[in-house]
Parts: sequence; C-alpha cells; structure tokens
Amino acid sequence: MPYDINTILKKPELYKETGIPFWDDEHISKQMLKAHLNSEYEGASRSFAFIDQSVKWIKALVPSAEYPQLLDVGCGPGLYAERFAKAGYHVTGVDFSKRSIQHAVSSAEEQGLDITYHYQDYLQLALGERFNLVAMIYCDYGALSQSNRQRLLQRIYEHLKPGGRFLLDVFSMKKFAAFAERQTWERCPDGGFWTEQPHTVINGNYRYCDNVTLEQIVVLTQSEVSVYYLWTTYFTPESLIEEALAAGFKRCGVFSDVAGTTYSQESQTIAVLLEK
Repeated sequence: MPYDINTILKKPELYKETGIPFWDDEHISKQMLKAHLNSEYEGASRSFAFIDQSVKWIKALVPSAEYPQLLDVGCGPGLYAERFAKAGYHVTGVDFSKRSIQHAVSSAEEQGLDITYHYQDYLQLALGERFNLVAMIYCDYGALSQSNRQRLLQRIYEHLKPGGRFLLDVFSMKKFAAFAERQTWERCPDGGFWTEQPHTVINGNYRYCDNVTLEQIVVLTQSEVSVYYLWTTYFTPESLIEEALAAGFKRCGVFSDVAGTTYSQESQTIAVLLEK
C-alpha cells in the first residue's frame, strides 16, 4: 500500500481527535490491560505501592464514614476501586474500555467486593444517582480538550451531592518544561503494542500553545495506516482551579500528588480537592 509520508506526518490542529476507539481494539486493549496490571510500569497506572499509599491518604482526608458513596471516573481495571471498597467506601466505577471493565467485574467477584461498574463514556456520564466523593486519578483530565473538560466538570458536578468532594490530578508545567519535540521510528517485525502484525511505528512529539503537547503515533502495516493522538494539557494550580471555579466548585486543597505530598513547583503533578 503506498503512503504519502508528508500527509501522514502532518502536524494536526489542536485537539484533533483520533477517531479510532483504540481502547476497545481487540489487540490494543489487551496490551493496555497488561500495562495497567504491571506494577513496575507506570505508563497506564501508578505502582501498586503508590496506589496503596494514595488510598490510605484519601481515606484520612475524606473519610468513608462521612463520604460513603464514591465514584471512580476512568476506573480502568479497578485498581483504585478495589482498594476504595476495602477501605469502606461504597464504590461505583466508570470506564470506556470494555476489556478493563470486564476485568474489573471479574476481579471484584473473585474477591467478594460489592463494586458497581459501568461501561460508559464519562463525557456522557448519566448514572441517575449522586455521590459524596468523586475521584479521577492519573491525569485523565488533561487528556481532554478545553470544551470536553468543561463538559466533564459539569457532569461531575451534577453527580455530586451538596458538599460532595472531587479529587483529581493533572500534569504540571514542570512536566511540560521537560517535554522535547522530536520524531522517532521503530520497526516491529514481530508485532508490538499497537498491532500483532509486522509494522513500523513513527512517533512525533509536538508542543502546542504554551501548555499543550501531542504524542502522535503513526502505525504502518502492509495494508493500512493508523494514526493515534495522545494529547496532554498541563496546568498550574491557578489555571486548574480557575477551570473548577468556573464550573461552580470550591477549592479545598492543593497537593503535589494524590498521596498528599505537600505542593511544590518542582512536582511533576498537581492534585486538587474540590467541593460542590
């Protein structure tokens, strides 16, 4: 199949969507689940040790006795949800990866955990109930465009009870400063993360504006071209809180991460606790 390499590698407009639901691709979703469940690899989920520390801190900050109903947005295979349930919360998890939800349901059943999972796009969140605490962890918020972030905040706000809390984290401007623009390629004759077929991957890292980056992945096989866009918006505490206030939230606290580390400008992440 002939390729127009200039067209393929063209830098797209800001926040252009992939158009391919790769999180539900039969092969890619298997690789994503493996990444989630590998505690030594933090590309999809944080280490299990960090997750344990995080849940312990969250329970101390927002106790399950006072905030019993918890919604885990972007729950993946249930790594946080299971620990929240064991910490005494009544947990509901939402994710748009069918394979992750299937794993989460199976894992909860095996452990006898009463967790409700929904296979749903959280931008279309419509659960018909309200929660005391919503958690959105591992910087998913920054993967969204500005309009979709506004949309998500509205959905979260609607699903919180009065006085309910919302905990989320994002990547910081310190992380943005370390992002280098570059193009690389890799030949994968035996298949790889993106496809089991022999293929070539061309990676392009680009900066946009003063706080947005794109990781563009072009996968070339003998018969087709697939292009994936991984966007990241980076924040200061002020810019993140500004978006939250515009959606009606109140600021409760700012931290370096969702394990409660004291905020520092040197941190790669920022976590905020908000209140309805």
